[in-house]
Parts: sequence; structure tokens; C-alpha cells
Amino acid sequence: MSRQLWLLRHGATEWALKGRHTGSTDLPLLPEGEAEAHALGPVLSQQAFAAVFSSPLQRAQRTCELAGLGDQMQICDDIIEWNYGDYEGITTATIRETVPDWTAWSHGWPNGEDAPQVEARCTTAISRALAVPGDGDVALFAHGHILRALAGTWLGLGAAGGQLLLLGTASVSILGWERDTRAIQRWNAPSTGNC
Repeated sequence: MSRQLWLLRHGATEWALKGRHTGSTDLPLLPEGEAEAHALGPVLSQQAFAAVFSSPLQRAQRTCELAGLGDQMQICDDIIEWNYGDYEGITTATIRETVPDWTAWSHGWPNGEDAPQVEARCTTAISRALAVPGDGDVALFAHGHILRALAGTWLGLGAAGGQLLLLGTASVSILGWERDTRAIQRWNAPSTGNC
């Protein structure tokens, strides 16, 4: 297998900059987030993609469009951000005032999703990406937690393995292979500069 999965986190939003958990709240990109998304264009224009998938949320779709791949974009519900339930819009620091050792990876989200539920979505998204007909890699435009969970799932660590991987806005990460073993080819490369 030679197909790589290009993971592209959306550009900056108001809540992303403030550390507020942004699941289903459909926030637009900030002007700096749009600039970050544009900066992805030169890197992505050098790559032929067999398919381009995006989360249905506008921040991911807009990043895809501004990066120059909007004409290939297909919506993929499996890569929508985690359902943060009762913690939507709240920061980790605020959550830890009542649950001191809380993490998304170990505790999940009250009235939202937990890591095993997200892992099931990631497994489906990976299978779909690998099954795309033809040659070429697959681009996935999505969100911080889901892309980290997808990478953890890719590596066989489960969705919770994503806790080990930091991911900035408008970053480029590539999941690939070391012979027959799934591996990370590149991780968290900024949209500006060389990837």
C-alpha cells in the first residue's frame, strides 16, 4: 500500500484561539485562519489527490476551498469533530475545576462522545479513504481532536492514542507506511514555510 492520508486541520477560529472546545458549533474562520488556509495552497497544489474529504462544518470546508481543493471536496460525516456534549464551548481549565483529572481521551464528554465511539468513526473514515479508486493520496480537512484520534487509530493505538500528538491550526500531517506498517510520514507541519 502506498496511499497516504493527508490530514489538514482547519484555520484559526475565535474559540480555537481561546482554547474553547468547538465541536458542532459552526464557527467561521477568523481572518488569520483564512490566511493560514490560503498558505496551504502552494503545498497542496504540488500534490495530486484521488479524493478530498471535508468535515461538514464550515471551518473545515472553507479551509479546503481557500487551500485550492474546493472543486474536489466531498463531505464526510465521519470526520466531523467530536461531540463535546455538555462541554461544548468550555475550556479544559474550567472543566477541571469540577473534574480535576479530566481529559477528552480518558473521560469523554457528558452527553457527547467518548474515545471508543470516535475510534469507530475513524476506522470507517480510514477504510473509506483507502478504498477510493485510482491512484493518489487522500486529503482530509477536519478538526484537531478528530484528526489526532484518526492518527492514533491509524497507528493501532486507538483514538486515545491521539493524546500524544499535538496539532496546530492549518497544519499538514501525513499518515503513510514504513514498508507494510502504518506510520506517520510528517506531523503538524505549519501551513507557512516548507512542509
